Amino acid sequence: MLTMHRRIALGLTAAGVATALLAGCSSSSTSSSGATAPATASGPVKLTYWAWAPGLDQVAAIWNKSHPNIQVTVEKQASGDDLLTKVITAAKAGGAPDLVQAEYQALPTLVSNNVLADISKQDGSASSKFAAGIWKQVTLGGNAVYAIPQDSGPLMFFYRKDLFAKYGLTVPTTWDQFAADAAKLHTADATKHLTTFSSNDAGLFAGLAQQAGASWWTTSGDTWKVGINDAATQKVATFWGNLVKNGTIDNQPMYTPAWSKALADGSQIAWVSAVWAPGVLSSSAPATKGKWAMAPLPQWTAGANVTGSWGGSSTAVTNNSKHQDAAAQFALWLNTDPTAVAALVKDSYVYPAASDAQTGGALATAPDFFSNQPDFYTTAAKIAATTAPAAWGPNVNVAYSAFKDAFGKAAQNKSDFVAALNSMDQATLADMQKQGFKVAG
Repeated sequence: MLTMHRRIALGLTAAGVATALLAGCSSSSTSSSGATAPATASGPVKLTYWAWAPGLDQVAAIWNKSHPNIQVTVEKQASGDDLLTKVITAAKAGGAPDLVQAEYQALPTLVSNNVLADISKQDGSASSKFAAGIWKQVTLGGNAVYAIPQDSGPLMFFYRKDLFAKYGLTVPTTWDQFAADAAKLHTADATKHLTTFSSNDAGLFAGLAQQAGASWWTTSGDTWKVGINDAATQKVATFWGNLVKNGTIDNQPMYTPAWSKALADGSQIAWVSAVWAPGVLSSSAPATKGKWAMAPLPQWTAGANVTGSWGGSSTAVTNNSKHQDAAAQFALWLNTDPTAVAALVKDSYVYPAASDAQTGGALATAPDFFSNQPDFYTTAAKIAATTAPAAWGPNVNVAYSAFKDAFGKAAQNKSDFVAALNSMDQATLADMQKQGFKVAG
């Protein structure tokens, strides 16, 4: 679920998955949207956009002023599973909106329920405007295009620069160095930890597995395979499980008063997070402003250059829409037009997915909390370009819930993380079988 802390503070992929999801499902829209659609006999085309990001009505107002024949009304919604359920229910009744803000991991669920239109004939050429790993999330690895990327959350490493210097720690470029830093710090001062492993948000773990090359859901024809416990993810689970078991990192959840206190008083001196982290740090540890720095995520192989992502959403057109060309035109404008994207950054506090919008304009200056690192967004853009593709499936919510249960117990008990991973995998597989998906052993 993309909660509000995953917004910046200024101052499936699997080849053939579309075939598996879309047996018999296709968009009714066939014409190009290269020009503004004409008004209908009864007046301008009217589009409804369900979304949760703040300020989107202000961005839509810019469009409405310059496109009198296509008028967009933003209807504010809850985010995450609440919106997902509402959209699917509305679509089955024929009453879905023209456009919907959809998290990347929700796209397979929406497609498998025949909610989203394929807008490849209208907006398929937009691929060059986004990092390859981001674009693959809206195509589900096939030729169809189910949404236009809106915002992204590339993973990075945030650390207390002053305390790293105090304890003689190196900024880790590999995960082995990360583990060495954790051990060195905790040996020097048993009251301090490099960071914590948190089980209350599966998004971070999913992003770390993504960086390692995981493919949690894959398809062959119309058959799914669940691989949440694949070799890449087992490597990630083993790594973090050993750190927790050895006590060199903490095992308490994020976003609690205790976690904020640890960040504020230096009991935890680093955080593996995403580009939106400055907003969280500024509210959780305001007195540490100017003491933090950001660096690329540690790598599994020295010299590699890849990151995962945590959070992010897209703008999709629904099959229920009677004006899919017009809706696709708005979705493309919203997420690629310089004026629109600048407004998204300013009014909706997003880190834009469009590559050429990740520096300059409102992002020309570092976040206020990181004013000591003026190249913050320049560095962030370079990291974002290395985002690995993610492989999502039709029941991400079940997998995330299983993660919270299994890893919550493993973290607190300092028990086997791979066993927790296997439990997560089996729960996800069982749910897909229960839902009637064809799933390989």
